[in-house]
Amino acid sequence: MNTVGSQSVFHKVLITSVRTGNTEIFLVDTLWGDTINLTRSTNAHNRYPMWSPDGNRIVFTSDRAVSDTYDLYVMAANGSDVQRLTQVEHGGICYFPTWSGTRIYFGYAPPEDGKAVIVAINEDGSGQEIIALGRDPAISPDGNFIAYTDFVKTGYCLFRMNANGTDILQFTHHQNEIGAVAPVWSPDGRYLLYSDQVGDKLEIFICGADGQNRQQLTHFAQYAASPAWSPDMKLISFRLTDHDYWRYPKAKEYVYREKKPDKRPVWFMDADGSNPYIPAILHYHCALDGSRAVWRPQP
Repeated sequence: MNTVGSQSVFHKVLITSVRTGNTEIFLVDTLWGDTINLTRSTNAHNRYPMWSPDGNRIVFTSDRAVSDTYDLYVMAANGSDVQRLTQVEHGGICYFPTWSGTRIYFGYAPPEDGKAVIVAINEDGSGQEIIALGRDPAISPDGNFIAYTDFVKTGYCLFRMNANGTDILQFTHHQNEIGAVAPVWSPDGRYLLYSDQVGDKLEIFICGADGQNRQQLTHFAQYAASPAWSPDMKLISFRLTDHDYWRYPKAKEYVYREKKPDKRPVWFMDADGSNPYIPAILHYHCALDGSRAVWRPQP
């Protein structure tokens, strides 16, 4: 993969942060420092933001309608015109939406330990359908393929299938017991970023759209996850933390309660994994969920 330096003309990102007490979605200009709370919802948590292909709208999940139940919503890029797309059963969780054309694909975890599924829905809320079993789906930019995660015996592996759920291919065979694989496509559809287990930690990897040429990009010996590309593919954002608290209920409860300002901040690095750093404006935007920091698409 060719890289062309660490500078990018794209500097507006969507992030989640608990700086206001709840999990809110912010639009942050990492060049000028402007920070706008787009959701501003009292006593609700808003997560997993993702841009529409044209950058004019944002899809996200929220429990604003029913506590501890995360439905799918869309809003304008300035936070206005919020519309609810789903009405899932109590305790259900929609997560990791991605958008291609007029179709949104997302993961759904039903309540009471039901099997996670991959769901597609039209951008107006119509045409909802279950595609297949699986987790952490990401639709390719051309809408032809879904990269996703599934559990195999003792851990999670990376898979790809057609957008209609056919022709399933397994890309990784190392069974990740930690989880948080969360694959995401490059803007040109040629690569996938994902997290995988190295020892007892998580690192970020890249592979081709066919699963070949797998390379490890990070070497933190911590928990690196939730990567995303800038539209020009010069930079990668990701989250980094020193503890996989999502696997341990007591640790998770402590982290959510304390809301330490530097827990799981957003990092940037060059597309080849070099020059990792925390942008100053994002250092104290604590995030406890698995949301990516996603750049606004090129107009």
